[in-house]
Amino acid sequence: MKFTKMHGCGNDYVYVNCFEETVDNPSEVAKIVSDRHFGIGSDGLILICPSEKADFRMAMYNLDGSEGKMCGNGVRCIAKYVYDHHLTDKTRISLETLAGIKYLDLQVENGKVSTVTVDMGEPILEAAEIPVTIPKDRIIDEPVDIDGKTWNMTCVSMGNPHAIVFVDDTQSLDLEKIGPAFEKHPMFPEQVNTEFLQVLDRHTVNMRVWERGSGETLACGTGACASAMACILNGKTEHEVLIHLLGGDLRITYDPDKNRIFMTGPATEVFSGEIDL
Repeated sequence: MKFTKMHGCGNDYVYVNCFEETVDNPSEVAKIVSDRHFGIGSDGLILICPSEKADFRMAMYNLDGSEGKMCGNGVRCIAKYVYDHHLTDKTRISLETLAGIKYLDLQVENGKVSTVTVDMGEPILEAAEIPVTIPKDRIIDEPVDIDGKTWNMTCVSMGNPHAIVFVDDTQSLDLEKIGPAFEKHPMFPEQVNTEFLQVLDRHTVNMRVWERGSGETLACGTGACASAMACILNGKTEHEVLIHLLGGDLRITYDPDKNRIFMTGPATEVFSGEIDL
C-alpha cells in the first residue's frame, strides 16, 4: 500500500490515495500503520476517496481503529495533497465528511499549498445533539465532578463532541490521568474530546487536548474551533482567536452573522512510502 505521511500542527496521519489504492479493512490498517514502534507512526489513518456529493471524500480512523467523523487538521492536509499531487487545480474545494460537506480555501505559494482555511460550519450547542446527558439545553460553565475534582465545563460539537475547561496553566496538567476520566465518563454516550484552555488575553489562548480514541495529540482542529466558541460563550475572548497548540498555531474566526466557524492553519507533507500489510 502506497501512503503519504502528513501533519497539521503535529497532528499526523497516514494518508492513502484511494483513487489508486484499495484499503480492505481500514480499522485494522489504522491500528497497524499508527503504531510508532512497529508501524509508520501516526494519530490514525485518513483515506482520500471519490465522492458523489463533493470534490472528494474523507474517511478517517483513529489509532485504536475507531472511525472518526471529522478532523480539522486532516481536512487541511487532504486539501494540500489533492492540489500538490494534481488531483485538482482548484483553490476552493468541497470535501465530504461524516460531519457534512466542508469547504476549503487553499492558499498557494510557489505551486504548493501553504495554508488552508476551512469553513468548519455551525457549532452545535444543544446538549442532546453533542451528545451529553446533562438535562439542560446548553452546557456552559457547568460544574461537573470528574475523578474527585470539580471542573467547570462548556460543551460544543463541531460534528464531534468536545468538553472545554478553563485552567490557570495548561503545562502543569496531568493529562494522562484527567483525559481518560473525561473521555469515558458516562455523561458522554459517544465519549468526548476534552480541551484544556489557558486564556492569555482577549485574542490568544493556550490549548492542550485529549482526543477520544487517540489520547493527547499535538493539535486538534475541531477542538480548536470548539474551544474558540467556548471562549466566546464564556465572554473570555473576541470572535477571532489565535490558539497555541503543542504542535503549532491555528487561527479561529467566528462569524456571528452566519453562525459559522472558520479555521486557518498549515498543512505539511513529511514523506511518502510503501508498506506491506
